Amino acid sequence: MSESPQNNSSKRNRSLFILTLCFILIGVGYGAYWFIHSRHQETTDDAYVAGNLIRVTPRISGTVVAVYAEDTDLVQRGQLLVRLDDSDARVTLAGAEARLAGAVRQVKQMFSTVEQGRATVAIKEESLRQAEDDAKRRGGIVATDEAVSLEEQEHTGSALKRAQAELRLANSQLEGALDQVDNTTLEHHPLVKQAEAQVRDAFLNLSRCEVRAAESGYVAKRTVQVGQQATPGSALMVVVPLHQVWVEANFKEDQLQHMRIGQPVTLESDIYGTEVTLHGKIEGLAAGTGSVFSLLPPQNASGNWIKIVQRLPVRIALDPTELAKYPLRIGLSIKAEVETTDSSGDSLAKSFHSGALYETTTFSDDEKKAEQRIREIIAANNSIKQGRVK
Repeated sequence: MSESPQNNSSKRNRSLFILTLCFILIGVGYGAYWFIHSRHQETTDDAYVAGNLIRVTPRISGTVVAVYAEDTDLVQRGQLLVRLDDSDARVTLAGAEARLAGAVRQVKQMFSTVEQGRATVAIKEESLRQAEDDAKRRGGIVATDEAVSLEEQEHTGSALKRAQAELRLANSQLEGALDQVDNTTLEHHPLVKQAEAQVRDAFLNLSRCEVRAAESGYVAKRTVQVGQQATPGSALMVVVPLHQVWVEANFKEDQLQHMRIGQPVTLESDIYGTEVTLHGKIEGLAAGTGSVFSLLPPQNASGNWIKIVQRLPVRIALDPTELAKYPLRIGLSIKAEVETTDSSGDSLAKSFHSGALYETTTFSDDEKKAEQRIREIIAANNSIKQGRVK
C-alpha cells in the first residue's frame, strides 16, 4: 500500500529540518571553537628548518694531501678534516726558530756588555782617583822642596788626563750599551719580540696546514679532492651542527597583529608526521619581509601594480630536549601553529646580546702551542736569567 502525498511531504520536511538543525549545530560548534580556541591561533605551513652552515675553508694556500671526512660523517670540534702539504711551512718554521735563538743570544750578550761596561767604569774611576792622589802628592812636594823633577810632574799630569779621558770613554761605552737594553728584559727586548713574531707566524702557518672542524656536526657538500690546490676562502666541505637549528616560519602580514616574542608554538614535521608534535617559542620577528631582502626587490612605483600579501619570517626556537630525541635536518618542511592568547609581549627585541652567540676555541689552541714553543726556545738559549737593567 503506497503512502499518501501528505505523509511523504511530512517526512521530507522532517528530514530537511533535521539536516538544517545539523548544519546550524555544526556552525554554532565551529563558531564556539573558533571563538574559544582558533581565534587565538595563527597557522602556516610555509615554514622550514634553518640552521648554521659552517663552511670548511683553508686559511693558507696549499696542496691537499689527505682528506679525513666524507658526506654524512659525524665530526667533532677540532677533528682533522683535511691536511695540506706542509714541507715549505716546516722549513720556514725552522728558520724562524733559529733566528729567535740567535736573537736571544745576541740580547744576552748585550746585557753582558752592560755588566762589562760597569766593571770597566769602576776600574777607570779607581784609576782616576789614584791619578788624582798622585798629582796632589807630587804637587805638594814641588811646592815645598822641589824634590820632584819637572819631567815627573809632567808625567803625573799626563797620567791624570789619560785617566780622565779613559773614564769618559768607559762612561760613553756604558751609555751606548745601556741604550740597547735599558728599561727592558731579555724576554721583552725588541729584537727578541720581533723574532718571536716570526716564529709565531711560521708556527701558525704550519698548524694551518691541518684544516680542522670549527664545530661538531655532520659533513655535507664535500668537494675537496686529494691533489687539489686549495686557496683561502675556497669551500672544501660544509659542517652542519644539527643541534643549532631553528624554524623560520613565513606568516602573512595580516597574521602578525597579535604575534609576540616568547609566545608558544607547536610544530609538526613531515618527516615524523602528525604522530610527533614538537614545541618551541617565538624568538624574534624579522625586520623586513622576504621580498625586501631578495636578489631583485620589487619596484612598486611602476604603473602596473597589483597588491600582493607579503610574508614576514618569524624565527622559532626549538626545545633542545625534543630536538635531541627527534633530530631535524636543514630545509625540512614544518607546519607551525602559534598560540597568541597572551599578546602582552614585545613584537621587536628590546635588548641585545652582550656575548658571543656562537664561538669556537679550535684555533686558539694553535696560538697556545706557538707561545709554548717560543718559551722553550728562549729558555734553552738563556741559561742565565737576566734581570731588569736599572
